Amino acid sequence: PLQRGGCVVVLREHFVKRSERNRARILASDGVMELTVHVRNANRPRQPVRDVRLDYSKRWQHQHWGALVASYRSSPYFDFYAGRFEPFYRREYGFLADYNRGLLELLCSLTHVPMPDFSESYVDAAAGDLDLRPKRKKEGPAFIAEPYVQVFSDRMPFQPNLSVADLLFAEGPAAASVLARCRL
Repeated sequence: PLQRGGCVVVLREHFVKRSERNRARILASDGVMELTVHVRNANRPRQPVRDVRLDYSKRWQHQHWGALVASYRSSPYFDFYAGRFEPFYRREYGFLADYNRGLLELLCSLTHVPMPDFSESYVDAAAGDLDLRPKRKKEGPAFIAEPYVQVFSDRMPFQPNLSVADLLFAEGPAAASVLARCRL
């Protein structure tokens, strides 16, 4: 969806616990690993995403960076991209929205995907729009990933729906063409 342009990230939507807003999946040597960015007051009802503060009481940045290095250091493009990702695991951000925006800017620039717009006001999805906001009851449309050679392909089958970092570390500059072949 991002590749088509015209996407909007709504910062006033309510933060949903256990959603993709503060999680990413990577491929570790023993299978898929979920990385969770720790936030404060995740149980607060109806809290807008823009107001969600990051929690540094646990060393999640250190753990995430260690997991990325352990999982991807042998991938073809890890050394090429590692320096661009490392600052997100060294610098402290105040808000989840700022952290996510910075990561999204990096990922969009590396994959040549248009950066979405950000809205401070709630945006209703119009007829024909693809609404990817988390829903508690109904699943959204299925994303069909284009397979590529992942770091542990000698031991396990292709794992879809991982972080774009997995694709970048495996395919490098060709990541954009792999993304273009994915379907929604």
